[in-house]
Amino acid sequence: MPDLPIVLAPTAEDAGLRLDQYLAGRLTETSRARVQQVIAQGEVLVNGTVAKASLRLRGDEQITLRGPIQSPPLRAVAEDIPLNIVYEDDDLAIVNKPAGMMVHAGAGATDDARNRGTLVNALLHRFGTLSGTGGELRPGIVHRLDRGTSGLMVVAKNDEAHRRLARQFSGREVHKTYVALVQGWPKLERGTIRSAISRDVQRRARMTTRRPGGRDAVTHYVVQRRLNTVYGKFALLELTIETGRTHQIRVHLSSLGHPVVGDTLYGAAAELKSQSGKVRAAGQPATFMLKRNFLHSAKLELKHPRTGERLEFSRALPAELQDVVRRIEGG
Repeated sequence: MPDLPIVLAPTAEDAGLRLDQYLAGRLTETSRARVQQVIAQGEVLVNGTVAKASLRLRGDEQITLRGPIQSPPLRAVAEDIPLNIVYEDDDLAIVNKPAGMMVHAGAGATDDARNRGTLVNALLHRFGTLSGTGGELRPGIVHRLDRGTSGLMVVAKNDEAHRRLARQFSGREVHKTYVALVQGWPKLERGTIRSAISRDVQRRARMTTRRPGGRDAVTHYVVQRRLNTVYGKFALLELTIETGRTHQIRVHLSSLGHPVVGDTLYGAAAELKSQSGKVRAAGQPATFMLKRNFLHSAKLELKHPRTGERLEFSRALPAELQDVVRRIEGG
């Protein structure tokens, strides 16, 4: 990037373009979102005057860029956030992550609220240093859980532990067991879903099993309980996964027509409603909402990266999910 200030002179061919559109086209290594951010900070002048991103160019202006167009590299920051540590030693820690907490900030985050309150930030405050293999935004992170998913995660405290744990994950030697409540009753008591997963081109926040050429993914499920309630039929499932694709359990269960309760991204109802003609038990509300996904990482089995000892950890459903089961059953 040339030294600041940068002076640009649009031509008649640029007439009609928005200011942010023009700059994004000229500064090819910079996203339009970043260009808009710099404009909003008042760092772009048109004919000597601070301009808006929506300004339509005539093609005879002088544009002066005063501020840095590249964002400073983002790093995770230590924050004093309570953690539920299940186990720790010099090489690793096992954490019971609450729902609602992001594991780490995204690469597109800025040093504001999107880079606050993450699991990584809490870990840095608790432990000081973690493995650097995952980069400055993801120190110690060997695998992830979705923001709306609770439960057990392993964290690497040093690079060698990280590398050895990562090999276990890639070699499918780590065993993870989840518990989910889904809408409806699966036809089978147990089954295996082998559907490749790829990004949904229409809705980029979603994954899908409907596109060819996705990454292989394998999920096994066993029905633990079938619930027939005034809010409809639900099934409590125990699930194990052989692969760790983004949103794997959620998209696989949705592909069966049984989305995870609370998972509106993949087709779950926004609220549970009592069915007409059924008498509600005393105190049962006509509707209620679950503000998270009913998905919990309940068990984690792996080998210690230094000693090779087999480690097994488990945590029961958090109180808010146990309460959901009681409420829909009328307890």
